[in-house]
Amino acid sequence: MKTQRIALALTFINLALLVFQLSRTNSAEAQAAPDSAAQSPAPMLRGRGMEIVDDQGRLRAQIKLEPASKTITMPNGKTMSDTVIFRLITPDGKPRVKFATSDQGSGMSLVGETDATHVILQSDLAKSSLKLKNGDGQEQILKP
Repeated sequence: MKTQRIALALTFINLALLVFQLSRTNSAEAQAAPDSAAQSPAPMLRGRGMEIVDDQGRLRAQIKLEPASKTITMPNGKTMSDTVIFRLITPDGKPRVKFATSDQGSGMSLVGETDATHVILQSDLAKSSLKLKNGDGQEQILKP
């Protein structure tokens, strides 16, 4: 009889400890929930680049810094300076949206189903242009 009372007491103590632990876990989650008035801003994410992959591990988006190169000549005749590039990539690995910027200018390209179909908007040094090209080879370049 005494053993049963001890076992029953230990059971109630264990139950009380379980309830206490569960209530602490729930209150911690509630404190972590967003509260617009009291929440501090998230810490800054810093790095030299970022890649986003899908469930199969394929690269789908990328932000990266391309270092300056004395050996690569740009269409304007200048060598390539530090350039930040943001790419959105299809499941088959083709970049279809690209944004780039450097100290010489910036640009954006949108590519269709094939590389032959594209739009390029760029501002380079003191010039800007918009290039439109269809898959059938028709091309139009707009300059101010």
